[in-house]
Amino acid sequence: MNQRVNVDPASTFEARQFKVYTHRQLDKIEAIQSLPEDLRFDMRVVSQVLPFRVNEYVIEELIDWDNVPEDPVFQLTFPQRGMLRPEHFEEVAALVRREAPAAEMKPVIERVRSELNPHPAGQMDLNLPLLDGEPLPGMQHKYRETVLFFPSQGQVCHSYCTFCFRWAQFVGDKDLKFASSEAGSLHRYLGEHPEVRDLLMTGGDPMVMKAKHLRQYLEGLMAPELDHVQDIRIGTKSLTFWPYRFVTDPDAEDILELFRELTAAGKHVAFMAHFNHWKEMDTPICREAIRRIRATGAEIRTQAPLLKHINDDAEQWAKMWTTQVRLGMIPYYMFVERDTGARHYFEVPLVRAYEIYREAIKTVPGLARTARGPSMSADPGKVEIQGVAEIHGEKIFVLRFIQGRDNDWVQRPFFAKYDENATWLNHLQPALGESEFFYEAEFDAMKDEKQALIVKAS
Repeated sequence: MNQRVNVDPASTFEARQFKVYTHRQLDKIEAIQSLPEDLRFDMRVVSQVLPFRVNEYVIEELIDWDNVPEDPVFQLTFPQRGMLRPEHFEEVAALVRREAPAAEMKPVIERVRSELNPHPAGQMDLNLPLLDGEPLPGMQHKYRETVLFFPSQGQVCHSYCTFCFRWAQFVGDKDLKFASSEAGSLHRYLGEHPEVRDLLMTGGDPMVMKAKHLRQYLEGLMAPELDHVQDIRIGTKSLTFWPYRFVTDPDAEDILELFRELTAAGKHVAFMAHFNHWKEMDTPICREAIRRIRATGAEIRTQAPLLKHINDDAEQWAKMWTTQVRLGMIPYYMFVERDTGARHYFEVPLVRAYEIYREAIKTVPGLARTARGPSMSADPGKVEIQGVAEIHGEKIFVLRFIQGRDNDWVQRPFFAKYDENATWLNHLQPALGESEFFYEAEFDAMKDEKQALIVKAS
């Protein structure tokens, strides 16, 4: 039975039951029954390889079913044939057509997944921190001031994004997953690293956790010995996929109270909201959730990758950024689609990414120009495309590090040969007669040193 909950003197919102569908219930989603059979078959095939999970709110409130398959939120959440390479699709499709047993399908699916670069940018080795000489699972420490933590209770999402660069977390393979339930190890590691200023809670989505579990990880950060950890970031897409989390869920107020306590203790709580399209912010429940989070003293910063089929259009980005500012949020990043999973379906050439960013940013007011990008979260760091130029008759990309494994790399411009087809940093070659980019030798030495430490620890 639905319950009406007062959240504001001027409005009420009806509590909603969270109902989710995975690939096993794909055919039970009423909205897709009218779609062509070949499209539904494609979904069944792709969802054998890439994770699929969608909830009823997304289905009923965010997708325009009269505009399927072009609808951006449909593309964001429902598998499409092109998300697998043709050879991979046909191999898996043949098994699905003849209803092959799970034992026969499993090795094929695992091999296909292994060819999709499941953990890009050194996540499983280079970013792995050590405590007492032992690797700490469920944590990453790539940049000096920032630690990422993957709480085990938050390694799922209210719905899954089809482009997700952490898709390997959700396919049930323990060898591809990293997570930790050790709040004590987290706090101890932070205590031994006074250089760390930022903690990023990530996943999955930490906001699927109960408030009491989130509190176990964050409450300890208010201790005097962790005063150096000033910024608490929470990476989440819950404002899109389940805004009821902050409005009518049973422990919604407990979550908001935790945010209030953290901000009152002097912590900067940054709610890192993933919005891929302005449509995601267009529901009253989403806007109420935004209002309630901001009322705790937390800031909401927004980020998204640039994605073909979803938001590869400057007008859409401009509308999204200006909408976010109007709702009190801060545009933060435009990312380049990561080199993993279905990247071939979503990626756009770097030159096109830059053009879209520039066309969008020049049309918005100053308060919306806080979004940085297009940025590649690559092995050595976050690399921003600053433009295309010509020096001594050579056409080049102008690049810089926004973040780097070595802080000395940050803000240093460097140049790559212009390549109209390049979609990632490793596609680029040094320009102006250089044999390598300025950071490469040092980065190679870092990798060798880290690998030696991991081998020693094992």
